[in-house]
Amino acid sequence: MTENFKNRIVYLDHSATTPLRQEAFKAMLPFYKDKFGNPSGSHSIARQAKVALEQAREVVAFHLGAEPSEVVFTASGTEADNMAVFGANGMRENRGGVMLCTAFEHHAVLRPAQAVGAVMIPVNTDGIVDMDALAELLSKDVSFVSVMLVNNEVGTVQPLDEVSKLVRCLAPTALLHTDAVQAIPWLDVSKETASVDMLSVSAHKFGGPKGVGALVIKNDVKIKPMLLGGSQEHGLRSGTHNVASIVGMAAAMDVTAKQRQATVARIQVLRDKLVDTIIERVDGVNETVPRKFKVAGNCHLYFEGVENEELLWLLDQAFICASAGSSCASGAMEPSHVLTAMGIDIAQANSSIRISLGYTTTDEDIALAIEGICDAVSKLRAGK
Repeated sequence: MTENFKNRIVYLDHSATTPLRQEAFKAMLPFYKDKFGNPSGSHSIARQAKVALEQAREVVAFHLGAEPSEVVFTASGTEADNMAVFGANGMRENRGGVMLCTAFEHHAVLRPAQAVGAVMIPVNTDGIVDMDALAELLSKDVSFVSVMLVNNEVGTVQPLDEVSKLVRCLAPTALLHTDAVQAIPWLDVSKETASVDMLSVSAHKFGGPKGVGALVIKNDVKIKPMLLGGSQEHGLRSGTHNVASIVGMAAAMDVTAKQRQATVARIQVLRDKLVDTIIERVDGVNETVPRKFKVAGNCHLYFEGVENEELLWLLDQAFICASAGSSCASGAMEPSHVLTAMGIDIAQANSSIRISLGYTTTDEDIALAIEGICDAVSKLRAGK
């Protein structure tokens, strides 16, 4: 480890979570102190909270291309995804129908979809939904389809407009949902909302607080509520509102949208410098997916002959934060279901890491990351 790395953390795991934006932090503070009311009440303190809640709803709706009445606030992106799947399945119990989702969805969609017997839609080796396979699966019997907008691991952007046209043609009564949790920093999601019936987002992926998300549900769409109680959120999501976090989410979304074009251009240059320099300096390094299919902040690399667990440990020792496309919740590293769905073999999957840039990433971060990654790979291959 060189002197440059001491006490200098390089955070390159923005797909996992992002630092809280100052705009969000400042917007939230009053609602932890003086404006602490429950927006479901009727007195002056409650009305302050209610006004802030509805103003935040308008901001979020605007940036998502929705009507305020179509925004349902949740406690996370996971809850929003679960609400879409289980809510649609609840209606399916009355009218029947087949449910579909892509094989490389985030687990927040994949696991509830598997729980209700959904059929998996294949994806190709470039991490894009297989449109021919989707067409074969679609029929008038299909009641629900979920295709994520941006993959959380390899960063690929799905052709949501084409998917929508196919679904509307071959399964005209099906509800179409998209997990847009990874999309907000990189794409104008308002352009995609018109194509779908439901859309999920999570605040902490774009500089908002953890513990708050939203599900856009078009006004003419009916789903079964998951939480019953005080009938908040149009009766679809009962529970006292987390006003501070909702206000912070709106503030983060607003500044993200305003800075998106400049941020995407800057981050793409940094990402390309990172990838190109590593490939130039280190043998046996490949990109999992061509950059043309991905958002600007995603870098997913395969290092031949290197175990990603060991590589990430060395990077952590060098104060570089990245991640692997693996789940160790069971105590053992397992191949990523995303890479497996793409047809990538276990050896390559276990030698791949995800490096994700974000709005705080700097030129110095990239310089230090290049030095640290090249040094770590060299050590591992030398057996040190």
